[in-house]
Order: sequence, then structure tokens, then C-alpha cells
Amino acid sequence: MFGGQTYREAGRPWWDYHQFPKDRARAARLIAFGEIATHNHFALDRGGKVFNRTAPVIKLPGGSSEDDHLGLLGLLNSSVACFWLKQVCFNKGNGGIGGGISDEKWELRYAHNASQVADFPLAMAPPLDIARRMESFVQALASASPSALLAQSSLPSRAALNDTRERSSSLQRSMIAWQEELDWRCYRLYGLLPEGSTAAAFESATPPELRLGERAFEIVLARRVAAGDESTVWFERHGSTPITELPAHWPAEYRAIVERRIALIESDRNIGLIERPEFKRRWNTAAWDDLEKAALREWLLDRLELPAFWPATAGTPPQLTSTAKLAERAQAEADFMHVAALYAGHADFDAAQLVAELVASEAVPLLPVQRYTEDGLRKRAQWQDTWALQLREDAIDAEIDRQEEARRQELMAIVSKGTESAQPDADALAWVRQELDKAFIPLRKDRKAREVGPIPVPPKYKSSDFLKSDFWRLRGGLDVPKERFISFPGVERGADGSLVIAWAGWNYLQLATALAGYYGEMKDNEGWEPSRLQPLLAGLLELVPWLEQWHNDLDPEFGQRMGTYYRGFVTEDARALGFTLNDLRAWKPATVASKRGRKKANTEA
Repeated sequence: MFGGQTYREAGRPWWDYHQFPKDRARAARLIAFGEIATHNHFALDRGGKVFNRTAPVIKLPGGSSEDDHLGLLGLLNSSVACFWLKQVCFNKGNGGIGGGISDEKWELRYAHNASQVADFPLAMAPPLDIARRMESFVQALASASPSALLAQSSLPSRAALNDTRERSSSLQRSMIAWQEELDWRCYRLYGLLPEGSTAAAFESATPPELRLGERAFEIVLARRVAAGDESTVWFERHGSTPITELPAHWPAEYRAIVERRIALIESDRNIGLIERPEFKRRWNTAAWDDLEKAALREWLLDRLELPAFWPATAGTPPQLTSTAKLAERAQAEADFMHVAALYAGHADFDAAQLVAELVASEAVPLLPVQRYTEDGLRKRAQWQDTWALQLREDAIDAEIDRQEEARRQELMAIVSKGTESAQPDADALAWVRQELDKAFIPLRKDRKAREVGPIPVPPKYKSSDFLKSDFWRLRGGLDVPKERFISFPGVERGADGSLVIAWAGWNYLQLATALAGYYGEMKDNEGWEPSRLQPLLAGLLELVPWLEQWHNDLDPEFGQRMGTYYRGFVTEDARALGFTLNDLRAWKPATVASKRGRKKANTEA
């Protein structure tokens, strides 16, 4: 807190906002920008989004119109703004491991600090007409994305996706052309063009669509590369083809404008300095095929998480399933099979295999030993030690809260005896608060030293701490669960053989219910031997601490404290199977012998 108190001391919940700018949250429009980037990226937001510290926002004064925002947006997204920002903002160097992929200036990242952005000099007449046009392109391009098509009420066909791909490409080519007009308009607005030159000399009212590689500065760059005067990976990195001659299909008027632009780039020091890759928009966008594949995959995964696939009601308790059974349910849905065919690229795909691959890429095993390496398991043990200390600290805080409330009641009773009013006055309440602060603020400040001591911060995980790269992708350095499914490798049914899974959207009690049900079925109906049941019981033991923490109030449905119940259940069944709880914790999957190695040569004649 600003006054020096902690949240606990101030009586605020841990999840409460520290400071919430209400006027900014209520703003109808904001301009957001990337804080760390190679080039300037400013975007208009019309509400409904939350921006973090890596995406600062510009809020204009109350009463500012959309045109005010768009005019400013046009200036900020120009090559002039990019040049200016790179003179005043901090150069953070190249990104990536070892400094980046190349050492060219256009790859350098800059910290677009809010103070520097605020100092950007504004032209008197912003390019509002071009900014409006560019914003319309932005909206049209968003509606022409694969994800937007899949969000419509009727699912797209292959022909519709292909048509939209062409529309999207055309829109992007138009945006490239009009970004050129925006840059050259800004050169005129900032007085960078030759004195006496007219707008028509360097600007076009009807520019043709441009592909990457066809902009004036790129033609100049390609000529320099062809002459051996310069080397660059610009064209290769952006998937464009360098050209040294103006395209023949351009209208004569536009060809003349670009020829004048090229001549000015080569003759004017200022324009030649700005018309360089480091100050020109890169248009380094994702390929349509990648966007389409990702959108189709996301749609299929969302479908596999439908509540109908994972019932969890009093009448239908949650159950573990397998990828094969999940595929059977999915195959009964015409929409799923339609999108799956688009994703697979043909109609005769193997639905069971497709579902198994989708689920496996978004699933993490319940048991730590099946998701971490030895180093990862050691780090998890450190995290568990920290959690234990935090739980002890929480218990101390809860006891202090109980004592404080009891003392507050005593003080309020004293106050009530001394007044005839039903509501104590402000002085009386202030006295109660003062007495509580004297007694309990020191107690809260000293609680760690008295009971717990300093709680160590456990180390972050690395990719090498996980057994699979997908686990690392889904969990990250703080091991935060972001998976869609929970897997149970090694406990597959013999007749099925596919991966056993649960939905990650269940709470701990629902997951424990499903796992206990599967364990009981394998034990009583399938007759599994203890060694096969051990990992299932180990999974239940893994859930017990969370059940005790979050589900140990008296459950109205079962009439028991479910954390206590499951601890007893696991303990008794482990004993019946001949295991101790430590045996369950120490369980490891059987090591599979590697099949690598060279085959022996056949020496027979």
C-alpha cells in the first residue's frame, strides 16, 4: 500500500487491484502501442480490452472524436514517426539468443517509452483521409481472418476459405500501397520534400495494390544489392522478391510518381535517410496457411471441451475417458467432422488419430514424475516446501484474524455500554480502530519472524525441467497450468489402448471423483493387479492436499469433508494393496528400453 501497510494489514484481499484508473477504463477509445518493437505499431482500441505494461496506451482528453484519434494514429504510424522515435528512444539491441538473427539495423528493438512518445511533434494537418482508409482496411482484414470465418453461424467450406484468403491478400496489398501514401504525405506535412513541389508529384489518389518488394525504397535497395554496393537479408526474411525495374502492370501515372520518389531517395539526403528498411513498416505477418491451421485447430480443441463431452452433475458424476471414446463422441457431430476434414486436408482422415494428436498436444500428466525430469522434480520439491510455509503463515493469519475479531467485539461492547445511540459515533469507532492497530499491527508484522521465518522464493522452471516440450509450452517458468486436458499415461484399458484423459476444467473434487471411479472399476471389474493400480492411487494421493485445502468443508452432497475422506480412502486402499503412502509417492513408470542403434550387417553370401 502507498501508506506502507501490506494488503493484510489494510484488510484488503490479495486479489484486489492496487490502483484502478477509472477514467481510463471508461474511455471509449484508446491508442495502444508496443513498448518493445523494431518499428512503431500504434492501434486504435474501441473498448473491451485490457492492456498490460508491455502495451501502454494514449488517452486523449475527454470529448476527443474518433477523427482526433485517427489523425493522431496516422502520424504515429508513419515512417517519420519511426525515424524520430529511433533517435530519442533507448536501443535495446537485437532480440533472440546471442543477439538476434542478423545484425542489420532494421532488426534492432527500441523501448518506446511513454515520455518519448508524448514528446513526438505533431503536424498541423494530420493525414486523416488516409488514416480513415487504413482503419477501414484493418476492420476488413480482421473480418477476413480464418478465426473470424469460423466464428460465424455457418461453417466455411474449402472454397470459402480460399476466397477469403485471396480477399485477405488483396487487402494487405492495398494496405501496403496506402502506407506508402501515408509516409509520403507525412514527408510533405513535415516539410521534407523539395520546396515548391506539389502533392500530386509524390502522392497518388488511386495507388495500385503493392506486393512486398515493390515499394520505392525496396527497388532502390534491390538495385544497390544487384550492383554489389550493399548486402541485406531484408527480402529473404520478409518473403519478398527483390525487383530492380518498376512493374509493367502499374498505371503510367503511378509509375511516374514512383520514379520521382526513387530519384528523390537517391538525391535527397533527408529522404534517403528515412526511406530505409529500419524506418519502413515491415508487414512481417503470419502466413495464411499458418493462421488457417491454427484457427481450425483451436476450433476443434474448443469443441472437444464442450460440457456435453464432460458431464459433471449429481446424476452423472465426472468420469475419465480415453481419446478413442472422445473421438467416437466427436464423430457423431457433423460440424466437428466438417472442420476436422478442413484441418486434415482430406475427407478420409482417421478421426481417432486426429483427436488423439490434438489432445496429446494439449494434455499434461497428473503425476509429477510423468511431467518433470529429475531436475524438475527437485525444483518441485522446493516449491512444495514454499507452499507448506505459506500454508503455515496463512494459518497464523487466520488465527490472528480470529483474535482480532474477538477483540473488536469486546471493544464494541464497551463502546455500546457507554452510549445510548444504536450507532457509535466517529470518535468511538476511531478509538476501537486505534486499539486494534496497537494490538494487532505489530503482531502481523512479526508473524514471520516468530513462527515461519523468511519464506524462500523457489527457482523458476526451465524447458529442460520438463519431459516434453509441450509440457513446457503449457506450463512455463512458473509451472502455471494452461493445459486443456489431464492425462494418465500407462493406465490404458487393454481393449482400448488409447490415452486416458480428464478435462482440466474440472475442480479438484470432480477430478478426484472421476479418478476414484476409474480406479474402482479397474480394481473391481477389470481385476488389475496392485502394480497396475499403484499409479492411479498415487494420482489420488497427489490430489489430497488440494482437496484438504479447497474442499474440506462439510460437503452437502456427500455429508463428509472430502479432503479427509479421500486421505482415509487412499491410506486404506494402499494398505490393502500392500503399499505405504511413501511407496505411492515413489512410484515411477517402467523404463522403456531404447530401440536406437545400428542393425547388424548381413554377412551371408
